[in-house]
Amino acid sequence: MQRERRSGLGGSSGTIRFRCTFRNTIYDVLRARGWKEVESETDWDVAWIDKDWLRENFDSMHLDEHQRINHFRNHYELTKKDNLIKNLKRWQRQLQREGREEEAKKYDFFPVTFVLPADYGLFVEEFKQQSGATWIMKPAGKAQGRGIFLFNKLSQINDWKKDHKWKSDEPQAEIYVVQRYIENPLLVGGKKFDMRIYVLVTAYSPLTVYLYRSGFARFSLYRFETTAKNLSDTYVHLTNAAIQKTGPAYDKQAGCKWSLRHLKLYLMGKYGMEATDRLFGEIQDICINSLLAVQKVMINDKHCFEMYGYDIMIDDTLKPWLIEVNASPSLTADTPQDYELKFGLLDDVFSVVDVEDKLDGAQEECIGGFDLIYAAINAE
Repeated sequence: MQRERRSGLGGSSGTIRFRCTFRNTIYDVLRARGWKEVESETDWDVAWIDKDWLRENFDSMHLDEHQRINHFRNHYELTKKDNLIKNLKRWQRQLQREGREEEAKKYDFFPVTFVLPADYGLFVEEFKQQSGATWIMKPAGKAQGRGIFLFNKLSQINDWKKDHKWKSDEPQAEIYVVQRYIENPLLVGGKKFDMRIYVLVTAYSPLTVYLYRSGFARFSLYRFETTAKNLSDTYVHLTNAAIQKTGPAYDKQAGCKWSLRHLKLYLMGKYGMEATDRLFGEIQDICINSLLAVQKVMINDKHCFEMYGYDIMIDDTLKPWLIEVNASPSLTADTPQDYELKFGLLDDVFSVVDVEDKLDGAQEECIGGFDLIYAAINAE
């Protein structure tokens, strides 16, 4: 028996009303569901908005019982590079203090990382101990590979420091993260790749997490090697589609992606089913453990849900590494296959979130392409 519809849902017409600040696949999905677009800043049932709009408007808004919005208020605790690292390290230390050593050991899925400028002294000590290692520098607040570079000499950092306002006593200091570069990535056909995994969180208290079965691997179009000559070659080292699309080897029809299914079949053929299943089980654990690390600092709100894009890299021992988490993974399609994946993904997001109040309130383990991978018991 279907439960009573939430008061206010659909307004006077009964049709779900949406507000959307994008004009890509998400807009197509909202319209395809038969929902009605509205221009109102406040009178809608579901809003899919960009982070800038959220930052400017959320704190001053009062949301009615029926309204749903696609970001948590302080999503940046997970999705800003420096905050992610701080929260992972903080949670790992807390587990160690509480004597939960086995749980703390699970947090070995991110490379050695420092936040600059705050950790510059610690970074220099580590750099000197890891003689000859390659490091990667990333602006904490930028995406799509902007501002990223590799280096293996401190003198290269000295040159960079002269050109950047990042000193800790400057109010507008630009924050960076510096990580040990994964120099032994798993290669396919001699080329580097990473994986985009989609995770949907419908609540942080109690933590409720869904994992999407589909996703993709993003490939560099150039053969991988780490030499002094090619450290500055972003086409070799960065797999971001935004970067690869600008390269001379890019084919618009073919793109630079494999489906997750294609990648799994390749891995099973080369390494066997057991090793492949173990790898994807470890990736699922990374998603859950990273969310547990931010659960207590995230502001839970029953109006909010969020779909994250997890970027995972695999090394040549089949160990997965968390590279970053995106609050606004790209919903623009590069190819027809990309569009089909993202359309299905987003359509299934709304089925899980149950904007239309079709579910009976029970927690479904499988909805569309999503699987429920973590559901904490609400202690309240």
